[in-house]
Amino acid sequence: MTTTLRPEGPETPTPAGGRTRCWQICANGRPVGALRTTAVPHGSQLWGEIAELEVMEGRGRGRGTFGALAAEEVLRSWGCTRVDANIPESAPIARGLAAALGYTERMRNLSKRLTAAPALPAGVTARRIGAEEFPAWLDRAAEGYVRSLTDSGLSEEQARAKSHLDHLRLLPQGADSPGVALRSLYAEADAEPLGSLWVDLHLRDLPDGEPLAWVMVVEVSPAHRGRGHGRTLMLLAERECLAAGVHTLGLNVFTVNEVAIRLYASLGYQVTNRLYGKPL
Repeated sequence: MTTTLRPEGPETPTPAGGRTRCWQICANGRPVGALRTTAVPHGSQLWGEIAELEVMEGRGRGRGTFGALAAEEVLRSWGCTRVDANIPESAPIARGLAAALGYTERMRNLSKRLTAAPALPAGVTARRIGAEEFPAWLDRAAEGYVRSLTDSGLSEEQARAKSHLDHLRLLPQGADSPGVALRSLYAEADAEPLGSLWVDLHLRDLPDGEPLAWVMVVEVSPAHRGRGHGRTLMLLAERECLAAGVHTLGLNVFTVNEVAIRLYASLGYQVTNRLYGKPL
């Protein structure tokens, strides 16, 4: 039996300047599965994404493996230097396939359903990050993001390109960018911040159409770590989310950050997806 990858439709450009195409996995010319390949620009490089991989007929015969490997060849021919696959937590077979093909888990998506705004601990207060504080805060946030990206397996060049583009896209007007909450946490008697928070309120939709806010940065100042301020910042994020009228809050956490993973689990956040990747 011959297994092939056949275009399902024409290649189309993406808004970011990349390209995407849907494919059929065929056995003897008959469709038995499908997938999508996408090339996404990151600075001077292209990163590949494999999505919507599904085998509808003949599972357990290596058709998923063939589809993934064929998709990698497509992405290589497009000039991609790495490939990522975002796999739902509810798909353990797909996660096992990714691991068998040399993919490494580097990030998790989590979410939590919010009901009532939690109280903050006594003695702390939150203040908006204004135009004066913003440049120094952004430098710290960008460097922290670069460190996390390199720890997860990206090169220094890849990490800095992604950090620059992500911050430019999400904070186009700096401290006055619409749809975001930028906050610093202070002890009432202290002039130096305990940490900072960035929540994106651009209200992306969940699969059921319900709005979803996203925690972009939770940073505790080095001198104040280990004192529970990360938990306080997450409670503040939930308050900001509910104040915007949104009842589901999501976030990314890098797999190497075991301390943060334990914190989010203790607050009731559940894993929804895992991001796997490898160089091409």
